[in-house]
Amino acid sequence: MRREGTHKRRVFRTLQLLAFAVAIVFGGLIFSSKVDAQGKAGVPAVAGAGGDGRPKLAQDAAALRYRDAGAEKGGKDAGATHAGRATVDAGVGDASTTGDYNPDAGAIGYAEVQTDDDFPKDMSAEERSAIGAGKVPIHREGPFRSPFAHPRFGGPANVKVGLVISQVREYNLQTGAFAAEFFLSLTADKAMGAITLAFPNGYEMQETVLADEPTFKFYRYSGKFVSAIDLRDYPFDTQKLEILIEDKFAGVDQLLFEADKARTALDAEFKLSSYGVGFVSAKAYKHLYPTRFDRDDLYISRYKYTVGIDRFATSAAFSVYVPSFIIVLISLIGLWVPPDELEVRSNAGAPMLAAAVLFHYSLIQALPATGYLTRADKLMLGVYLSLLVNMLSTWILLVVEEQQLDRTFRIARAWVPPATVVIMVVSCLV
Repeated sequence: MRREGTHKRRVFRTLQLLAFAVAIVFGGLIFSSKVDAQGKAGVPAVAGAGGDGRPKLAQDAAALRYRDAGAEKGGKDAGATHAGRATVDAGVGDASTTGDYNPDAGAIGYAEVQTDDDFPKDMSAEERSAIGAGKVPIHREGPFRSPFAHPRFGGPANVKVGLVISQVREYNLQTGAFAAEFFLSLTADKAMGAITLAFPNGYEMQETVLADEPTFKFYRYSGKFVSAIDLRDYPFDTQKLEILIEDKFAGVDQLLFEADKARTALDAEFKLSSYGVGFVSAKAYKHLYPTRFDRDDLYISRYKYTVGIDRFATSAAFSVYVPSFIIVLISLIGLWVPPDELEVRSNAGAPMLAAAVLFHYSLIQALPATGYLTRADKLMLGVYLSLLVNMLSTWILLVVEEQQLDRTFRIARAWVPPATVVIMVVSCLV
């Protein structure tokens, strides 16, 4: 009997060692992927919509010559910190009254090379350097000094932008890339001049011009785009598919986009495999690139179209939550195995830890590396803690005195299931 009991203990320990070896190997892979993603997440963010993105010195120096002019019609954006600029130089007239209206006239062609007279006499050399004191062409007329400004355009054209997506395909959750086909309409209150649209987050664009009038333009586009991915709520996440549009050359002194809510939609037969449509929205705002050259102060009007796609809840629950709860429930079966059957009890505990780690590893393989925990990660942490509590109740049976075995067995059977329920509920809610 003693030899048989020793053999059972060896089998039990062997199973434990195998389970822990598997858990350590795959747990290390999971941990390393999270740490690597956290390191990449430390890269400074690129200046976004409406953000200046300049060093503080350049901002301070620019502030000596410019002041915020408030959001203009068609350029509204709640998140924009800069809505426009107006010159404070004495003697500079209104752009709409300085020259005849000529939508086809080049802007840089009548710019003049700046001289020392274009800087206030009391400005320090450091402040001048921050603005840019090079021999670049500038416009002394109008609110912007950039050579790409167009003060003789006669004031900006307010353009209503309508966009209807006919289909989205090839969505890749790993990269945020997708292909889209859509119709785009531009309706202005005055002649827009030459339009050359650019898509900051798009590539391989194909354009078909359906209408090209001075105040109305209509296009059909197909192309590929890349949007940021947010998996904090995975598997119940909502991903935002974005299409950004701006003009390659015209600034806010020539074009001011305005989202046409009545013509922002999806095709009536729009479908996207594995996802449902959560919302459709559009907005226009003023975007300022980080300073690219001396006197680069011209804002660009940018239009953003967003489709929110939701993962089907039933599919998400069955692919992530159901397997996790089954692993925990199987491990709890061992609580009713008597202390003298440790090898059976161990089969309901330690191997489930290896199963949980393997399942977690398969989950993260389907997702890009993230520097934060998803809902699925938090759920799996609850599974690990539940399994640990369960396994502790088995280990205690190896160290307590023989006369305390029955009492320890009853206490574990009474307290471990409620503790597991609390742990799993917390992991699902946080």
